[in-house]
Order: sequence, then C-alpha cells, then structure tokens
Amino acid sequence: MTSHARGGTRPAVLLDCDPGHDDVFAILVALARAELVAVTAVSGNAPLQASVRNALITLQLAGADVPVHVGADRPLVREPRHAAYIHGESGLDGPSLPPLTREPSSVPAVRAILDAAEARDDLWLVATGPLTNVARAMREEPGLASRLRGVSIMGGNYGPGNVTAAAEFNIWADPEAAAEVFESGANLVLAGLDLTHQFMMRPSHIDAVRALSTPLAAFGAELLTFFADAYARTFGGEPEGPLHDPCAVMAVTDPHLFTSADYHVAVETAGELTRGATVIDRRTGSRAQRPNTTVLETIDAGAAFDVLLSSMRHDAGGMSAR
Repeated sequence: MTSHARGGTRPAVLLDCDPGHDDVFAILVALARAELVAVTAVSGNAPLQASVRNALITLQLAGADVPVHVGADRPLVREPRHAAYIHGESGLDGPSLPPLTREPSSVPAVRAILDAAEARDDLWLVATGPLTNVARAMREEPGLASRLRGVSIMGGNYGPGNVTAAAEFNIWADPEAAAEVFESGANLVLAGLDLTHQFMMRPSHIDAVRALSTPLAAFGAELLTFFADAYARTFGGEPEGPLHDPCAVMAVTDPHLFTSADYHVAVETAGELTRGATVIDRRTGSRAQRPNTTVLETIDAGAAFDVLLSSMRHDAGGMSAR
C-alpha cells in the first residue's frame, strides 16, 4: 500500500459511496488528502436517489467541483435494504439539509469507473457502500481488477456483525457483488468492523469538530451527534459511533496509520443465518488459503482524528478537484 503519506504525492481516488453520515467524512478526507477524481453513488445506507443527493450536498458544502455519477439502485440479485435505523430516512438526519444547487453527471457510475481506470494507471477505487457498482464495472471490463492500483473497501468483519450476528451491513446488503470483488484478483484492502470500531466518535471528538467554528464543521458536528445517538439507541451504551468509512480512505492516503496482515477473505452468499459473512482465513500452515486481501488490524485513532480535523479545516476554495 504505497500512497500519500505525510507530504507525498496525493493518490488518485474514485470514491464509490452511499451517504450515510460516515460517507460524508470519507468524502471530506478524500478531498483534502487525495486527488478525488469522481464520486459514484450506490443504493445502501439510503436509497439511491438520497445517496446521490447527499453526495452532491457534501461536495456543495465543501465547495468542491467533483462530479457525482449515479450508480445501482438495487443489489445484483436481491431486494434493496437500507439503514434508516442509523442514518434516518434522509440518510443524513440530524442537520438541516441545504437546498441542492448541483446536478449529478449524465455519465453512469460504471462508465465513470471504467473511464477513470482507462485514463490513468494509478487509480484507487475506494468503496464505502455495498459493492454493486464495483462488481458491475468488473463484469463490464474483466481487466479492470488488474488495471486499478487497488480497491480499498469498508466492509466485513471477523468478530460480531452490525446488521446480523454474522455480517456487516455493506457486505450483507449485496453479498453476491462482494463475493465477485473478493474473487476478482484485484489488490484489495479491507477496513472491517474490527478495525473501524477502534475509531469511535465520542462527545469530546464532536466538541472538537464543532470548535472549528465553520459552517461545514457545524454541519459535521450535527451529523456526528445524530450518528452517535443512533448507535446508542440501536446497540446500547454511551452515545458514540464508529466512523467507518474514512478509514477506507485513510488506508490509501495515510497508510502509516494502520497495521495489517494478508489473509484470504471469502463472502457467504447461501447461508440463511450467515448471509454476507466475511470468512477471513486466519489459519497458518498448508491448510490456509492463499491470501487475497490486506486486512487492516489496528489504527492510530488519535492521529486519524487529527487527519479528520485537518481535512475539515480546509477553505472551501481549496477543496476543488485536483
């Protein structure tokens, strides 16, 4: 995983997402730390129309001239399922959403992914929602997996899931797409729940965001407050929430923040109780399967939060496409 780290060249990133509170912060980190060439939206945390709107709103608030492309409105073979219990009906419940002044691109998401990968040989595809768009692009162009610099995925789990006992939401929402991506041969990096739950947003973190005293920071603080409260309502405990999606971006832009190990990852598509489970083969010896994924294991949470704050300090005019 070679990429931008502390002053190096910004990696080229196409962000495939389903905003979703934490996707907003993934977009902001990508704007500040990467060359964000495009955003593609997919059905996931919210229905596709809301995901597109929420991506546009985020870029509008950040003053960033980055195109948003419309992707899949449903999984490859299953009915769409969403996460209003965490993100609300809008996908970004909490703050008042401003009037939208931007339009999505007329170029579909799959075409945008293929065009971006064709135009350059250093493209990272960062996927923070269900992997439907990614799998469709790989079906359209089988050589895509080898042309990408890599695919950094937020999804999966080794310990307990967050939508079922066995599965994390992004993989569970479209397990067939996820299975195809993990079998693709691409250079894969995985930020699963075991990693992202080390990056918790607590009241002190929300206060630090709010203290930046900008309209974007105020919006972000309200998002984090709703998100933390939703996690407490859903899972119990104190009002705090894991900021999943920026981890997949920082894995590309700031890989020094993480430790990792290589494992074979497969996705369960047939099990009634285990739909969407990521089976991570941590065995050693001759019976272990050949690794196909770099699995992130630890994060320097304090330094990662500094990256998040730094990303939100950028002036709007400095967050345009590069």
